[in-house]
Amino acid sequence: MTKSKKVELVEQLTESFKASDALIVCDFKGINTKSLEVLRNSAREKNVEVQVAKNTLATIAMKNAQIEGIELKDTNIFIWGEDQLDVTKVVAKFAETNKVFQIRTGFIAGEIADAAKIEALSKLPSRDELIGMLLQTWMAPVTNFTIGLDALRAKKEEESA
Repeated sequence: MTKSKKVELVEQLTESFKASDALIVCDFKGINTKSLEVLRNSAREKNVEVQVAKNTLATIAMKNAQIEGIELKDTNIFIWGEDQLDVTKVVAKFAETNKVFQIRTGFIAGEIADAAKIEALSKLPSRDELIGMLLQTWMAPVTNFTIGLDALRAKKEEESA
């Protein structure tokens, strides 16, 4: 890789890391290309970015994006996005199906996160699921009222027949 390409990659990663709310670093050693394509496709569906980069270049990009406290070693894949729940869900789901894939660390909402915190965040309901739960709760009284009215109507029809 030429020096100009390295500089371009660092600039691209820096801008992406700055715009993201979550960055997760995982070990992908031992995972084949087909499995990585599955990860990339599931990430693309959730608007999450996936990139393999050299540790030195990624360290420079993280430093430029004011992400501190993450030490990189061995083989790493970087997964980031604007919605932290989407990022954690993509990573946790892939880690469940691929036991070789290991979550190392992350930087979520301005804080360093370990693998346990990332997995805990992945189990939280998404914004759309929370809205669905709220609407269901709001609609329960109306639903129960209409069921009661229908039962009353059926009873009145039965009595008059």
